[in-house]
Amino acid sequence: MSRLRMAAAALSAAAIVLPLAAACSDESGGDTGNVTLNYWLWDDKQLPPYQACADAFTKANPNITIKFTQTAWSQYWQNLTTQLAAGSAPDVWTDHASYYPQFVSSNQILDIQPFVTKDKVDLGQYQAGLADLFVKDGKRYGLPKDWDTMALVYNTKLVTDTAGLDKLTWNPSDGGTFEQAIAKATVDSQGRNGLDPAFDKNNVKVHGFLPEWADGSQGQNGWGDLAVANGFTYLDKNPWGTKYKYDDPKLAETIGWFKHLIDKGYAPKFDKQSNLGRDAVMDTGTAAYTIVGSWTIGTYLGTGAKQQYAFAPLPTGPSGRKTAINGLSDAIYAGTKHPDQAWAWVKFLGSSACQDIVGEKAVVFPAVKSGTEKALAAHKAAGRNVQAFTDQATASGGTFFLPITDHGNEVSQIVQDAIQSVVLGQAAPADALKKANDQVNALFK
Repeated sequence: MSRLRMAAAALSAAAIVLPLAAACSDESGGDTGNVTLNYWLWDDKQLPPYQACADAFTKANPNITIKFTQTAWSQYWQNLTTQLAAGSAPDVWTDHASYYPQFVSSNQILDIQPFVTKDKVDLGQYQAGLADLFVKDGKRYGLPKDWDTMALVYNTKLVTDTAGLDKLTWNPSDGGTFEQAIAKATVDSQGRNGLDPAFDKNNVKVHGFLPEWADGSQGQNGWGDLAVANGFTYLDKNPWGTKYKYDDPKLAETIGWFKHLIDKGYAPKFDKQSNLGRDAVMDTGTAAYTIVGSWTIGTYLGTGAKQQYAFAPLPTGPSGRKTAINGLSDAIYAGTKHPDQAWAWVKFLGSSACQDIVGEKAVVFPAVKSGTEKALAAHKAAGRNVQAFTDQATASGGTFFLPITDHGNEVSQIVQDAIQSVVLGQAAPADALKKANDQVNALFK
């Protein structure tokens, strides 16, 4: 980032310098007026831009230091849950809409609405709908920091016929042109693709599609997007519904189609697929397509990618083309010893001063509209085509929010177990999902 922009960011940050009435003690107990805030996040790629935000913030607020802790996704939530239970959670942490309800019900997260009202934070600066994701019963538990949508990513060496990839169709009966594209990209050990009558599904060299099966109760990375495109809705209302609809035949049809891909040899068997993450498997060149979020743009189009990739829109289903749109926020621990300073940091994280810095790094799409514009400009300057994500974000009726309810962890495990039993061939889709739905809704009684 240029010196001029850093100076502008620091100037903007100066607007939130804290008028502390009395000196605050640092973590060592000394009466120095200095405060160290512990801030947690999980994405290593986002650490540099948020460190730049912290540098600008501390320059304007020299009595506040931001101490970062970054851990991988699964370990992150395990560590956070443990620290919250022990009463020693970080002052501020990056939060996810699927996880924060459990913090609300446990009174572990601070309601920031009084701060938002007092400081007259402009909630209209964010991408439409994001400001409402972290609100319950008039209380607000975070300011939006970014947003993401989903798209197809494909290996350009394995998918050479790209005509029509922006107009793929899908249905659970025959898979539409999407299944045809997957079949064509699937290659057996003899070089025959999935459309060849002689194709050997038991000896596959390249699978046309790589699914995500550890996707909880939402299916953001695949089945959820297609299920909604098939007419499925998760809940009676969202957020804060109390009746799930996992027994909807539209979902059973969708999961059945994914199982069909495995049976045809177009996707790897669940119990035989690699222990590597999907990004790593794609980099081995043994899979042609998968569904990913916009947070992976740097992974697939960055210098570290071992294959050549491009993005395409998700296929259009019977109810249209649909993508989950999700957004993160920053939460303040209800037990923090420094609520005013923590709010100052969260307010800065949710401002254009910080989100413009993040946007220029083009790691994510910031929630503030000006930050998104800077991210798009940075991608364009680097020659990266990310329209598959951005076009769908603004398409009328093209997005949906993932479910936000109480009992999120229990719901996630129940539904994921049910779906995995289907793809393992242990249960029929309708039976497994009906049983799971009964268990899920029993949690709300």
